[in-house]
Amino acid sequence: MVGPRVAGLLLWVACALWLVGCAQPPQVPAGEEDAWNGRIALQVEGQASQSFSAIFELRGNAQTGGLALISPLGSRIAQLEWKDGHAQLTSAQESRTSDSLDALLQDVTGTRIPVAALFAWLKGVQTTVPGWRADLSALEQGRLVAHRDDPAPQATLRIALTR
Repeated sequence: MVGPRVAGLLLWVACALWLVGCAQPPQVPAGEEDAWNGRIALQVEGQASQSFSAIFELRGNAQTGGLALISPLGSRIAQLEWKDGHAQLTSAQESRTSDSLDALLQDVTGTRIPVAALFAWLKGVQTTVPGWRADLSALEQGRLVAHRDDPAPQATLRIALTR
């Protein structure tokens, strides 16, 4: 026979387990969007090797969003906004629009970056992009590395997320 204290404890544990089983992960409130920030570095190999690094703030998704690129000293290098198939680049030198977010981003960084795949990679989803391979093994530690082998020249994209 079980004593009243043990029965009460068992009832409490059963209720707690039942409540935990009913719990759901917190939902993102309507209107909020995904957002990431940290450091981004891009190294392009070849005859004229080039590199690009900046602090970044990325929000939204591949269809609607924004990307701010900021120098290590805190000045804004570029601001990209996109929505409904149109993108706008604003920098200290110019402001222009395009139907291609990838093309505007290439103008800023010096090489093409697969923006749609970047959003998937940052969410931990391994997405295949021709010529690119992403290493998501350190994403939990806030690091993502993607290599482009084709088309030449080879490029390496490194992202360190701020916690």
